[in-house]
Amino acid sequence: MRTYKLTISYDGSRYQGWQRQATTDNTIQFVLEYSIGKLVGYRVQVDGSGRTDAGVHARGQVASVKLSKLYDTKEFKESLNRYLPEDIRIVKVELVKNGFHARKSAKGKKYEYYIDCREKPDVFSRRYCYHYPEKLDIEAMRDAVKYLIGPKNFTSFTDDKECKDPVRRITNIKIVSTGDKVRITYYGTGFLYHMVRILTGTLLEIGTGKRDASMLPVVIAAEDRSLAGFLAPARGLFLRKVYY
Repeated sequence: MRTYKLTISYDGSRYQGWQRQATTDNTIQFVLEYSIGKLVGYRVQVDGSGRTDAGVHARGQVASVKLSKLYDTKEFKESLNRYLPEDIRIVKVELVKNGFHARKSAKGKKYEYYIDCREKPDVFSRRYCYHYPEKLDIEAMRDAVKYLIGPKNFTSFTDDKECKDPVRRITNIKIVSTGDKVRITYYGTGFLYHMVRILTGTLLEIGTGKRDASMLPVVIAAEDRSLAGFLAPARGLFLRKVYY
């Protein structure tokens, strides 16, 4: 068996997230497995670097798949893209060493969240950013970042009530404001269920003066989801890159 690393871009708007589900075929993982299966002639298992929620997008999701023979990676990419719907694209195919696993081998991830603060949502980007028509104190949001950096128990920032290992390490958060558009970029070793979206909601509450950044250590220490901010919508979130 040969192991292939796939870098994937997708518009998650019409999908029920990444992960294969028993109740629906409308997931990114299922579509990839079905399409690769049609191409190679047998059923395959595609392992992603992690799950993205329903409606979340990706510019650099990574998956691994084991196939029974050696393929020319360029030809394989082009052939597979012909089978895939127009909102899922294979950006790159690489032959990697056996033992590589998209999730288990990952060292870190980069997420981007896009916010539109203008009075009315932008016509062309409205499906790919969160319309939040409020004036934001960007410096207050940036001041909050120092409380979130490093390894911490992020129980307060996840909706996974059964999480057995809530410790994650955020290495950096960058907040860039251009006109009425804001981009928040998160770098970390990994992220919990809904973690980036809850962090975004928390930072937005700080930016509008509804929350004091200096209280973040209290929120983290409490390990209580009800003390953190709101869950920002999925449509503004992109998985940008996975590091190995």
